[in-house]
Amino acid sequence: MPDTDTDKESFAAGAPLEFRLPIGAAPERLDKALARLIPEHSRARLQAWIEEGHVLVNGRPGKVKQITHPGDVLTVWEQQPPESLAFVPENVDFTVVADSPDWIVVNKPAGLVTHPGAGNWSGTLLNGLLYRYPELSQVARAGIVHRLDKDTSGLLVVARHEKAQTHLIRQMQARTVSRRYVALVHGRMGRAGTVDRAIGRDPRVPVRMAVEPAIAARPAVTHYEPLRMGVADGEYGVCEVACRLETGRTHQIRVHMASLGHPLVGDVLYGGKLIAGARRQMLHARALAFDDYSGGGRKSFEAEPAPDFAAVLEGVQWET
Repeated sequence: MPDTDTDKESFAAGAPLEFRLPIGAAPERLDKALARLIPEHSRARLQAWIEEGHVLVNGRPGKVKQITHPGDVLTVWEQQPPESLAFVPENVDFTVVADSPDWIVVNKPAGLVTHPGAGNWSGTLLNGLLYRYPELSQVARAGIVHRLDKDTSGLLVVARHEKAQTHLIRQMQARTVSRRYVALVHGRMGRAGTVDRAIGRDPRVPVRMAVEPAIAARPAVTHYEPLRMGVADGEYGVCEVACRLETGRTHQIRVHMASLGHPLVGDVLYGGKLIAGARRQMLHARALAFDDYSGGGRKSFEAEPAPDFAAVLEGVQWET
């Protein structure tokens, strides 16, 4: 059970999920509460995690039939599902920007899933990493420490061994990994600003995230700066925006921009429109920086937007 520092360190490759049940929550069994909070996992799988000691309630190992109450803090170490045993190396197309004995920086193309999951058990970035770097089979999640949405392009870093992975995860937790994005949003944004609004699951649409009120919302901070404004398709006002993340919540930039009334172009899940030739959300992880595990100082990388994103930008009539 994860009740010692050593045991918790073993989970470093997958930082735990933490949920504080809202004041208005109804008392319910622990397995039912988790099934509501993380519906992408089956209830049977969640029950197994509880029984194996991977779920804490207020810092103590939980029990399947334990009743949870408002204010309870649930900590969950997600375990790789049985399907992960079937992960095999595959020749997947992606660009390696740079690598070292400790890390790999990848420029992920749009349309490529980062990690296998329901409906995507093959053809992912993880499969491709295992093909190019066979030693990653010995590292949890093949060294992946953060993800990009399937239809978001750009930079992410992968660890080549467990110590480097833990080093990167701790930087993520300390918010010292710099991640900068460029997005194309609807409307006109007049000034730079910061969105500091917690993000959780949308209680109405399970596949969406939302700002508070939301299920198990967690702190999220996005800094943004409008770069230029223009018109797409002769009628839609758009703005190119630089975004910098302090946190890394699911769909964070997409949710925060939509909360300002400026959804991403092409992001139909959050109210965006497929204009100017966009066929996906117009979001690209443009710059990445982190501290090198082996003492090589600060490592910084940049990647230009993917060709389809560049084509959309080219088609906008920008103001001078």
